Amino acid sequence: MQNNWLNSVFALIVSLALQVAVNFANDYSDGIRGTDKDRVGPLRLVGSGAKKPADVKKATFLAFGVAAVFGFVLAATTSWWLLLVGVLCFLAGWFYTGGKHPYGYLGFGEVFVFIFFGVVATMGTTFVINQQLTLVSFLASVVVGCLACALLAVNNLRDIAGDATSNKRTLAVRIGESGARKFYILLFIVAGCAVVSIALLHPAAVIAMLGLAAAIKPIRCVYSGATGADLINVLVMTGRVQILVAIALSVGLLFS
Repeated sequence: MQNNWLNSVFALIVSLALQVAVNFANDYSDGIRGTDKDRVGPLRLVGSGAKKPADVKKATFLAFGVAAVFGFVLAATTSWWLLLVGVLCFLAGWFYTGGKHPYGYLGFGEVFVFIFFGVVATMGTTFVINQQLTLVSFLASVVVGCLACALLAVNNLRDIAGDATSNKRTLAVRIGESGARKFYILLFIVAGCAVVSIALLHPAAVIAMLGLAAAIKPIRCVYSGATGADLINVLVMTGRVQILVAIALSVGLLFS
């Protein structure tokens, strides 16, 4: 039991380090490409000139290094195949906006976010704690993945004009503003369906729907046509929903 709790701490460190690394990697790659030149959203280090590209790149690989160290420990104490999963996570994190043909510029960002920040992160954490993969962990990963995608969807909706000018063909650019708004709403619908499915197996998990209720306001903003800087507030609200649902779902499963 003690080892399981220690693994959960290590898994948390790995996930946080990867999140930091991906954000730095995106900042670096978008910055050197000039994609952030007409950015409406929060300040970017390279794009704004606040930090040198080389410094942000170093910070990126430092964060990846932290994730690698703790990920290696998890692999050594559970299963060595996790090393392959880790390598795939690193590659996905870097080539989202890095390299000659970044997949984030081709409209596949949401797909990889769902897979790596949803399915892999959630089921991977379950595995290093319990050494098994379950239907509930998969359904929970759908919830987490959809909400992670919702954050990206808001960013891409906000940046449609600038991304189109920079030839960054995100999903939002490809399906248009109307389609991007519908996609954002659909993500919450799918997350809600996944929560209900979990609740059929573990009734107490239904309290996660209270967290999803907080999505009503950002959904209304997106549906009513919020644009530009107004979508920054939607981004904040979406992040809040993600946290509330994660906490509520975790508590519900613990009580079940």
